[in-house]
Amino acid sequence: MDERPSQALRSKPQSSMRVALELLRDGQAHALVSAGNTGALMALARQVLKTLPGIDRPAMATLLPTSRGACLLLDLGANVDCEPEQLYQFAVMGAAAAQSLGVDNPRVALLNVGIEDVKGNQQVKAAAQLLQQAGESLNYRGFIEGDGLYRGEADVAVCDGFVGNVVLKSSEGLAEMVMARVQGLFTSSWRGRLVGALALPLLRRLRDDFRPARYNGASFLGVQGVVVKSHGSAGEEGFKAAIRRAALDIEHDLPGLLRIRLDQLMRPHTTAGGDVTASGGTSSN
Repeated sequence: MDERPSQALRSKPQSSMRVALELLRDGQAHALVSAGNTGALMALARQVLKTLPGIDRPAMATLLPTSRGACLLLDLGANVDCEPEQLYQFAVMGAAAAQSLGVDNPRVALLNVGIEDVKGNQQVKAAAQLLQQAGESLNYRGFIEGDGLYRGEADVAVCDGFVGNVVLKSSEGLAEMVMARVQGLFTSSWRGRLVGALALPLLRRLRDDFRPARYNGASFLGVQGVVVKSHGSAGEEGFKAAIRRAALDIEHDLPGLLRIRLDQLMRPHTTAGGDVTASGGTSSN
């Protein structure tokens, strides 16, 4: 787990991860689920499967529970530093993935330190401009703060991998801490045990709703195949959830849906310097 991805690319041509990806590429498997090194899996997936047209870097996406259902969060750590165009690509892929889950016209937002236009770093501000240019074809709702995630203010929340990984791990830790504290309160005295016995059905439901294992499994969006990353410490229940995530991605042909949406929304245009950018519209100079 502590090896650099470059080692997997150069020195391990027969690693189980590469062999599995080659089986997927050659049509001998429908999906790959792995709990291995995230960086190695991403690097090998890009090399073996290649990325979809218009995608610079694939993104990892997973669902977070909210007061209104769930929110798809991406990226979760595959891309620590992102350019504005890459955040735009994440938004397009996230919207398509949310639609595959049955969300009609998903609300897309950029995770930021505030909802005002003046807030955030330059990458986030530039990404917001690209998303605004997409118009009605992408239901962009602006910036969202961390607490807005759990209030269900967006169906898709976009950020770089550094922020996304911190949000995910913090959410998992918070859920485990809250459940441990609640359990402790109900076992600390005979009164607590009595109340706990009466509230047991509700407590079990709450525990099931927020158990991190239930949401284990991050889809790799942007590669030409179904790849799902399981948490390295996942147990039986968590790994089962990751396999279920892969099965749903197969059922909905997620790579195919992404390709269609990318064709619709990735309309490159040429800047004055001759570079192609992935904005939602066309400009001339």
